[in-house]
Amino acid sequence: MGVGLALGAILLIAVCAFLFARSRAIASSDGLLKNLHSRPSYHGLYSFLWTGLIGLLALIILSVGVTQYTGSALEGVVAERLPDASAIQRQSIIRDAKAQIDGGITSRSGDVRDAVAETYASLKPLTSYAVPGIAIALAALTALMTNFQVGRDFRARNRSERVIRGVLMVCASVAIVTTIGIVLSLVFETIVFFDMIHWDIGSFLFGTTWSPLSGVHSGTLDPAKIGWIPLLVGTLMITLIAMLVAVPIGLMSAIYLSDYASPRLRAWAKPMLEILAGIPTVVYGFFAAITVAPFIRNTGEAMGLTVASESALAAGIVMGIMIIPFVSSLSDDVINAVPQSLRDGSYGLGATKAETIRKVILPAALPGIISAVILGFSRAVGETMIVVMAAGQGANLTWNPLEAVTTVTVQIVALILGDTDAGTAGPPAFTLGFALFTVTLILNIIALRIVRRYREMYD
Repeated sequence: MGVGLALGAILLIAVCAFLFARSRAIASSDGLLKNLHSRPSYHGLYSFLWTGLIGLLALIILSVGVTQYTGSALEGVVAERLPDASAIQRQSIIRDAKAQIDGGITSRSGDVRDAVAETYASLKPLTSYAVPGIAIALAALTALMTNFQVGRDFRARNRSERVIRGVLMVCASVAIVTTIGIVLSLVFETIVFFDMIHWDIGSFLFGTTWSPLSGVHSGTLDPAKIGWIPLLVGTLMITLIAMLVAVPIGLMSAIYLSDYASPRLRAWAKPMLEILAGIPTVVYGFFAAITVAPFIRNTGEAMGLTVASESALAAGIVMGIMIIPFVSSLSDDVINAVPQSLRDGSYGLGATKAETIRKVILPAALPGIISAVILGFSRAVGETMIVVMAAGQGANLTWNPLEAVTTVTVQIVALILGDTDAGTAGPPAFTLGFALFTVTLILNIIALRIVRRYREMYD
C-alpha cells in the first residue's frame, strides 16, 4: 500500500467519522436540536478534524522514522562491506540496490549491491504495509473515540474552534520556522567558508576577482580569487535595467487600465498583460538569446559600438518585460483601492484627471506601489535562467551594459551543479546566498521605511 492509498483511506475514515458523529448527535437530541450544546455539524467537524490530524501526523512521523531507519541500515551494510568507500560511492550503491528491488535501471551490479538489496527488500514491508496500516488504525481508533464523546452537553463547537485555531497557528509558524532554518543554514555554511579562507573577510567583500574553484587543493580556497564585487555589480546592473523597463511601463499600464480604459477594454487587456507572468523563464531566456541579444548587437554595430553576443542590456530588458505584470497588477489593485471620494473631491475643486492622478491618487497609493516595486526587485534579483542564456556566466567587473556579466544566483547554481566536491563548492555558494540575502534585506528595510512614512501621511 502506498502513501497515496493511505491518505485516501484516512480521508475516507475521517468523512465517515463526520457522518457518524453528526448522526449520533441528532439521535441524542431526541428530535430537538435545542437540547444539544452544539449543532450536529460541529460534532461531526470535531470528529473529522481529530481523525484526519491523527492519521496524517502518524503517517508523516512513521514514514520519516522508517525512512531514516532504512537509510541507516543500508549505510551500515555498505560501511561493513566497503569501509573506505566515499559518500558518493555509498549513495550510488544504495541507489542501485533500491532500483534492483523496485524494478528500476541500475548502473552496475555486484556482491555489495546484492547484499544491500537483500537488506532493503527485508525492510521494504515496513514502508509499504506497516506504516500505512498503523496510520489507518490510529485514524480509525480516533474516529471511534471521538464518536463516543458525542452527547448533549459535549462542547463540540468550542473544541472544534480550538483545534482549528491550533492548526492555523501551526501553519502560520511554518513560514517563521522555515525562514529561521534557511538563515541558520546560510550562517553555518558562511562560517565554514570564512574558516576555509582564515577569516579574510575583506578579500570576499572587496575583492574584484571571482574564481573560487581555480586551483582548489586539499579543500582550501585562494583568498585572492573570492571577491564577489563582480557578481554584485552584475546583479545590480541587470536588476537596475530590468526595473527601468518594468516600473515605468507597469505603472503607466496600471494608471491607464484603472482610470482611462473602458470596462470592456480593461476586461481583456488586464488578463492579456498578466499572461506574461505565466510564461516560463526559460522561454524568456530563449527570447533574449535568440531575438533581443542579436538585435542589440546588430544595432550597436551599426552605430559603431562594440556589443558582446551576451550582454547585460539584453538580459535586463527581457527580465524587465517579465516583471511588468507584477508591477502592473499590484499597482492597478492599489490604485483602484483609493477611495472614490478622493477623486470626487479633486474633480469638485476643478482638477483635471491627470492632475488628480498625479497629485491625489498616486501619493495615496504610493505605499502599495512601492511594495509592488519591491516585489519586482526581489523577482529580478533571484532570476537565473534569463541571465545564464542572455548575459553569460563570466564574472566580468564592468559597468558597461553592452558587455557580458553574471549574477550571484548564476554563480550559486554553477557552484552547486559543478563537478567539485560539495565540501569545497558548497560553502562559497551558501556564502553568496547569505550575502545576497543581506543586501536584499537592507534594501527592503529601506523601502519599508519609505512606505511607513508615506502611509502615515495618507492614512
